[in-house]
Amino acid sequence: MSTASACLTVGGIDVDVVYKNIENLHIGVYPPGGRVRVAAPTRLDDEQIRLAVIQRLAWIKRQRRQLQDAARQSPREMVNGESHYVWGVRRRLKVIERPGRAHVELDGEQLLLYVAEGTPAAARHELLQNWRREQLRSEIPRLIEKWEPIVGRRVDWSIRRMKTKWGSHNRETGRIWLNLELAKKHPHSLEYIVVHELAQLRERGHGERLAKLMDGFLPDWRRRRDALNGAPLRDERWTGSDPVPSP
Repeated sequence: MSTASACLTVGGIDVDVVYKNIENLHIGVYPPGGRVRVAAPTRLDDEQIRLAVIQRLAWIKRQRRQLQDAARQSPREMVNGESHYVWGVRRRLKVIERPGRAHVELDGEQLLLYVAEGTPAAARHELLQNWRREQLRSEIPRLIEKWEPIVGRRVDWSIRRMKTKWGSHNRETGRIWLNLELAKKHPHSLEYIVVHELAQLRERGHGERLAKLMDGFLPDWRRRRDALNGAPLRDERWTGSDPVPSP
């Protein structure tokens, strides 16, 4: 439960601070404009929080630029020629209107979207999102099977559209959730998030002990994390209601 709030300015950026009864400090950058919010343990004072923000200032500025650039992108209309990422590779969309089952296929550098004539953009987008969900469902079980015995935790998992996280977990139930947007990113990113969420079932928070666990499980996790954080938040801007995640 929040006990107090404050607003700091660090490097010319306004930072909303909410003090909570939590163990670790968390920094988030949120769409659409790049609002910065810090959830801080009540034991920390403003100066300690300011120092923590300064240490993450380069990352914060990078995330804000990406959000602001995304906001300037032209809206996607789900028509021929638009670019869409699949597992980190940019594909050009080709819409094929014909009778029969609506579905999605990959053909070289093209992403083929088969729909009935006159199918609205919202329905085309939902079809693509469902296809992405199936892509994740085909990859996640292999990663779970690989990493459960290594990390030493058994889990249930689900795919979810999330606004601000690539993954989340519940320590009590042993369940992890993975963001649907990961189907757009490099497969290394999906593996990093799976391992990270599994590791957090063993070690609460994001401190040094979790980092040591990750070093043992996935020595290049920092490179994967930075690549994911440095990638575009999304390759297309949809005018519907899909959330935009930030790392």
